[in-house]
Amino acid sequence: MTLIHPLAAVDPAARLGEGVRVGPFAVIGAGVEIGEGTEVGAGAHVYGPTRIGRENKIYPSAAIGFDPQDLKFQGEEVWLEIGDRNVFREFCTVHRGTAKGGGVTRVGSDSLFMAYTHIGHDCQVGSRIIFANSATLAGHVEVHDDANISAFSSVHQFCRVGRHAYVGGYTVATMDVLPYVKTVGQKPACYGLNSIGLKRKGFDADRVRRLELAYRILVRSKLNTPHALERLKAELAGDPDVDYLIAFVESSQRGVYKSMPRGGARGGGDPE
Repeated sequence: MTLIHPLAAVDPAARLGEGVRVGPFAVIGAGVEIGEGTEVGAGAHVYGPTRIGRENKIYPSAAIGFDPQDLKFQGEEVWLEIGDRNVFREFCTVHRGTAKGGGVTRVGSDSLFMAYTHIGHDCQVGSRIIFANSATLAGHVEVHDDANISAFSSVHQFCRVGRHAYVGGYTVATMDVLPYVKTVGQKPACYGLNSIGLKRKGFDADRVRRLELAYRILVRSKLNTPHALERLKAELAGDPDVDYLIAFVESSQRGVYKSMPRGGARGGGDPE
């Protein structure tokens, strides 16, 4: 049974699935579709066109599906699509796409977006992702599955964050962030493999070992990027994780972070 508080405002053109709950003073606009079991907290606003899947939880005062913050936007029909079982905490903002950016902002499933996080227009955000408080994506950013973006970090438009990446607090990313790696800082540097995160996601010791070797070749070997990629292909090609790492670097348009932290041998020694 759908439960709509009498003090909520739900447009007649909105479509709410079974078991949707809408709190007091929440606003659901026209063109919004919300899947079964999703909760919309008090004072949250959801505008459309927006499609939201099943069993999401939208906390009070979140703003979902608003117009893109783009001066080129002229009111054209653009979309936001959200998957299942996500949590959007207080004051999260997620904006729809733009016509020139593909028209759709997408968010996958099973992710946690803590208070004051922002997902800009045309972003493509995967699944099983954690954004800590006030993490911010500009427009057109890609965040691949299982990444973590820590508090007060920001990602520049058109950048990418790879799978299982860990972006440390207060990081300012203006280039692509390597998958499987801890990248931290206002002038970002690589602090080794995200080994704790990988183990928590079920990576066994052999899988972590191969990624550690790939990290050392790519980041710590003092080879330039093309030569490091050649060595990765020669020594580790065929491993799905390494193949994804290679493809990520080769497809980068803005470059990837490979710098080491000042004074540090953190993250393992040079490859043998």
